[in-house]
Amino acid sequence: MNFLRLSELDLAGKRVFIRADFNVPFNPDGSLADDTRIRATLPAIRHCLDAGAAVMITSHLGRPAEGALTAADSLAPVAAALSALLGRPVPLIQGWASGHFHAQPGEVVLLENCRGNVGEKADDPRLAARIARFIDVYVNDAFGTAHRKECTLHALALAAPVACAGPLMTAELDALGRALAQPARPLAAIVAGSKVSTKLTILESLADKVDVLVLGGGIANTFLAARGCEVGASLHEPDLLEAARRVERRLAERGGVVWLPEDVVIADRFAADADARISDAERVPAGWMILDIGPKSRNSLAAVLARAGTIVWNGPVGVFEFDAFAAGTRCLAEAIAASPAYSIAGGGDTLAAIARFGVGERIDYISTGGGAFLEFLEGRELPAVAALRARARPASRRIEPVPQFEHEPEPS
Repeated sequence: MNFLRLSELDLAGKRVFIRADFNVPFNPDGSLADDTRIRATLPAIRHCLDAGAAVMITSHLGRPAEGALTAADSLAPVAAALSALLGRPVPLIQGWASGHFHAQPGEVVLLENCRGNVGEKADDPRLAARIARFIDVYVNDAFGTAHRKECTLHALALAAPVACAGPLMTAELDALGRALAQPARPLAAIVAGSKVSTKLTILESLADKVDVLVLGGGIANTFLAARGCEVGASLHEPDLLEAARRVERRLAERGGVVWLPEDVVIADRFAADADARISDAERVPAGWMILDIGPKSRNSLAAVLARAGTIVWNGPVGVFEFDAFAAGTRCLAEAIAASPAYSIAGGGDTLAAIARFGVGERIDYISTGGGAFLEFLEGRELPAVAALRARARPASRRIEPVPQFEHEPEPS
């Protein structure tokens, strides 16, 4: 994938603007619950500081009303966390879109919640033009928000004198490109979740790319029903049976296969202490529901993944939060970790499973993006990535003329 990388630039004395993803969770008392996203951006910040740049960082946090930030919307706790992690003061700048502040080379400042700026959500080119006047280099290091077309993610990348990807964004795009654009074969994709309807476009896109499509959860139940299996009271979507058949036919036309369980773990109710039994996947008794894959299926799935050249993983194959129905997802996680294939994983439930079963060190790449990861799997070009690709051409690295407006909005 063609885009300019931060590591390629001479940053000495430059004013560098980093768009990060600091949309971090908080505890009920207002303290920071997890600083993972802040730590993930430290390599970009330190690289710029070491190169002698003046560093400005911003991020969104929550969904504030534009032009009306409250204390709950503030990045102040992030500034405090950054100060501690970097071992230096990180001032928080309010009203920064006006450019009425100054950072010296070797200094770093945090710019208040960018969603407080009027025009951020609308991807306003006028706001982008104002910001572009006081920066030399734009850096996007926020893959998790790359699917959103907002000013500091898209319009600013097009308006800035130079636009590039930070190390986190670069790693994501390199990993996804390796997994989907130029994969080692066979390419196996695991897609699991409660509904086909929420991931139908992903399934249709992958049907044109993968050699093996492994399905789990309610998605697998719908595909089983589409094959004529009795799925009892299992979560599935009867109105999408033909869509499931269409995906399977599409894959078969390319010589690929859909993997579905041959045996399953069923329960009489959705509860941790439910009565659990093994059943043939084709004949689940009425009133019972599939909550995991069975022992034969676990062995079959492990064998498929052992032969893979590339593995893309999104979603658990069972209700792994309940111990009685966790064996399938544990087997999946351990099989991916043990496989010689290049593996990439993403999505909230997937990350939770990776953490629970302790295989993170053995997955080649774990994506930081939720929605962005899924949209990439769908085959969509993410707006933030499209902007970086557009600016990769040498002719587009020059400083663009700032458009003039008769009634330019007041800085927020």
